[in-house]
Amino acid sequence: MNHWLIAAGVLDGAAALLHLGCIVGGPAWYRFFGAGDAMVGMAERGMVRPTLITLAIAAVLTIWAVFAFSGAGLLPRLPLLRPALIAIAAILLARAAALPLLFRVMPDRSPNFLWTSSAIVLAIGIVHAVGLARLATD
Repeated sequence: MNHWLIAAGVLDGAAALLHLGCIVGGPAWYRFFGAGDAMVGMAERGMVRPTLITLAIAAVLTIWAVFAFSGAGLLPRLPLLRPALIAIAAILLARAAALPLLFRVMPDRSPNFLWTSSAIVLAIGIVHAVGLARLATD
């Protein structure tokens, strides 16, 4: 049993639930969790776009959790498991490494949000990467 991938799946699942919480919690939750002014404004106006974007992110995170749990041995082995886990870890680590760029392309986000979210994504990416490395040695 790969405890690192179990942890990765739990973290992915928690992130998915927090995104769903933003949909239920509305504009105040979007604002609290650092969504940009444009996203918060759309949510305040009752537009469907923030909900669709947030549902898509939650779906991706849920799929990532399923792959992590599959790699951990909690679910049946999925096709393309290793390439998927490599891609997931790479995406998370690349997002964390993109922090300097994010300051320029997301000027409506607070620096605190960018630092915090990058640290969280880095931690989740490391957990995925360690789990993947352990998978290779199992």
